[in-house]
Amino acid sequence: MKKLKIGIIGAGGIARKRMIPGILKAEHVTLTAIMDVSVSVCEAIAAQLQEENGINIRTFTDAAELIRWEGVDLVYIGSPVFVHKEQVALCAAAGKPVLCEKPLGRTVEEVQEMVDLCRKAGIHAGTAFMMRFHTFHRQLKNMIEEGKFGAIVSGRAQQVFWYPPMEGSWRQVKALGGGGALMDVGVHNIDLMEYILGSKTAYLTGFTDTRTFDYDVDDSCHLLIKMENGAVVYIDGAFNENSGPQGSLLEIYGTKGTAILRGTLGQVEGGFVEGFMITEDGKRVPLELTPDFTDMYTKEVDAFALSVLDDTPEPVPLEQGLWIQSVAEAAYEAQADSAVIHIV
Repeated sequence: MKKLKIGIIGAGGIARKRMIPGILKAEHVTLTAIMDVSVSVCEAIAAQLQEENGINIRTFTDAAELIRWEGVDLVYIGSPVFVHKEQVALCAAAGKPVLCEKPLGRTVEEVQEMVDLCRKAGIHAGTAFMMRFHTFHRQLKNMIEEGKFGAIVSGRAQQVFWYPPMEGSWRQVKALGGGGALMDVGVHNIDLMEYILGSKTAYLTGFTDTRTFDYDVDDSCHLLIKMENGAVVYIDGAFNENSGPQGSLLEIYGTKGTAILRGTLGQVEGGFVEGFMITEDGKRVPLELTPDFTDMYTKEVDAFALSVLDDTPEPVPLEQGLWIQSVAEAAYEAQADSAVIHIV
């Protein structure tokens, strides 16, 4: 099958540590270009790829030039949030499919413009919620769809860590990132719970506070969500908790079973499973998931590339990123008004 030539915009940690290694293992894409405002960073990445993998890529310091280059078939955007809209607009104008990191933008209005531009241009456009591709998460989703956990009563997604003030960190500046812990990790958790449970957020309330640090974004978010299917979900995302390896937790509680996954919410596919299920004859048996770990980023980019090659719906369309953006804004509104927000 044909491989699509992919160009990366933004050579930050996600691109260097996760997406580039993921692309190198992908079946349906090949890396041909990278863009960053730092010439030295781009050149260092290109030199490393040539030395270690025998791959020659072209470097750019201007996103528009990379997008226009005929050596790029599709674009991955891993740049800071405040330039996402401009770069997605360039992809739409050039007719290039685009996979954009979360959060897509700083506001719902910004993201809506991105969606409108892409759909008007008729290009494939996706949101990079890579944790949907974790093998445990997918297996758990399938088991829930098959009714093996019965009716889902409640769940929890927790991803917390220590992120003190750092000079030059755009994630800690509201005007650049749109928010803090909620926009950085909370949106991942909300999307993942909607995906696994196969249901949308209906009501929410909670707290998005700046309790520990002095930057102008939230350093903690703790939400209570009621899904359309009636399940109640707890979302924890924080920059101000010294949790260590205990900071990642996914829990599902149903009428026929319980799943507790530790270490699955993060950038590396791995983790551990606890829990049980009730069999048809009433026996309680341990929950077993198959740890066929590979690379979430490889699976994410291959799935998006296949949607382009086969002209089928994106695995995580840009519209899902818009929806999660609206849920996040509702959470901020709930904090400001001490209210329960009815979304749908």
